[in-house]
Amino acid sequence: MQDIRGLDFSGQTVMVTGASRGIGYGVAHSFAHQGATVHILSQGEDVHDAAATLAGETGQSVTGWTCDITDSARVDAIFSQIPALDVFVANAGLEAVTPIDDRSADAEATFRRIIDINVVGTYLSTRAAVPLMRDGGRIIITASIWGSTAVPELGAYVASKHANIGFMRTLAHELGPRGIRVNAVCPGWVMTGPALNTLKEIARDRGISAKEVAREISNDQSLPGVQSATDVALSYLYLASPLAVNITGQKLNADRGAVQG
Repeated sequence: MQDIRGLDFSGQTVMVTGASRGIGYGVAHSFAHQGATVHILSQGEDVHDAAATLAGETGQSVTGWTCDITDSARVDAIFSQIPALDVFVANAGLEAVTPIDDRSADAEATFRRIIDINVVGTYLSTRAAVPLMRDGGRIIITASIWGSTAVPELGAYVASKHANIGFMRTLAHELGPRGIRVNAVCPGWVMTGPALNTLKEIARDRGISAKEVAREISNDQSLPGVQSATDVALSYLYLASPLAVNITGQKLNADRGAVQG
């Protein structure tokens, strides 16, 4: 990744949840590459391998923590071991299809789990981060373009991302007196494992190929193509940097023009 002038995070400490892969990994890599000390958190044990890889690639200190962010005791225990934070990225989330006509026990369990991770887990992890944040700190929540619009059969995910945006706006008011800026990045389609799984499920339900769905997605954007996790990470660097010093309570669509507004 090439150096980005004006986005130096040397001497700063950053925590990214849901960072063993996908967008979170790309965001953690970008902050570490720009000089930050980074903590990454994920439910799976692979977070430790991810931390080692990031440290090797960037030469920065990267620590991995295993945690289910819906477990408040575990969340608090981990954050109590971190002295201070300059940037907290609440990125951990779950995406899955939850059609309203599926009355199975599995469907209900999936719906509840999505809300528990994406809404309650975001609350619990952010609550734990706030006391560690220096005045002038920055919180960035990963929402989605579907936090402003909607698509069929993703009711739980869409609802959770609307909730993330409302939560972000509330925190911006609460934490503003401390100079803490709170914003959300709303990615469009990003080539990650969960997004690809969703794309395949949509294709199966519609009886078309995943390649055809991907083509439709690209055609609906102002800029064709699907972004990578490294691409979308630039939005997080911007919001955490002095370049965005007057920006708080806002959602930034990083979607290649899929949603305007």
